[in-house]
Amino acid sequence: MFTFGMLDGVLFHLGPIPVDHIVVTQWAIIALIGIVAFMATRNMQMVPRGLQNAFEALIVWTYDFFTQLMDKEHIAKKYAPLLSTFFLFIIVSNYSGLIPGAGQIPGYQPPTANWNTTLALALITAFTVQVAGFAEHGLHYLGHFVSPSPLMLPLNLLEEIAHPLSLFLRLFGNIFGEEMILAFMLFLAPFFVPSLLMGLSVLLAAIQAVVFTILSANYIATATGEGH
Repeated sequence: MFTFGMLDGVLFHLGPIPVDHIVVTQWAIIALIGIVAFMATRNMQMVPRGLQNAFEALIVWTYDFFTQLMDKEHIAKKYAPLLSTFFLFIIVSNYSGLIPGAGQIPGYQPPTANWNTTLALALITAFTVQVAGFAEHGLHYLGHFVSPSPLMLPLNLLEEIAHPLSLFLRLFGNIFGEEMILAFMLFLAPFFVPSLLMGLSVLLAAIQAVVFTILSANYIATATGEGH
């Protein structure tokens, strides 16, 4: 069953599942990234040019970057695709908020300005960190939670909770705050001031994508490091 509606931000229903504007925007961003990736790789050449060259440069950069953050090359190689996906999705989501009408037109809002999206990304990181730790160290990874003393168990568990919480709040707070400031300044001074703020937002949006990815990579590196 496929029905339309606008109650409480819900655009339509897929059976019993409500689909709101944030989900629609995420679908559009995922589709955009998928289409560009397909176009870049559908006719691979030994000497890359154009879109293929740009994508290969991005892959090489992210792989080299994450290798520097992680002590083990095989760990960097294993989790670079996930981290690169984080970076691409977050930066495109952040930049979608700079398009005129973002946050004003139903069905069109930057996903990272909504806490549901940033929380989901943070939980993926938290889950990946634990999987990476057990995959690398087996049951010995459990010793991490009682290191250097069993008395540290509550603090170590609190630290594991604090990591995704900080990722979630940092990304959501910065992007949501930026959107609110832009909307307020657009109301006060519809031309000059918002243009300056949007120029700064281009830089801040990229920084937030890099920071989230770096912290995620660092948490994975810590869980898979020799100290565990």
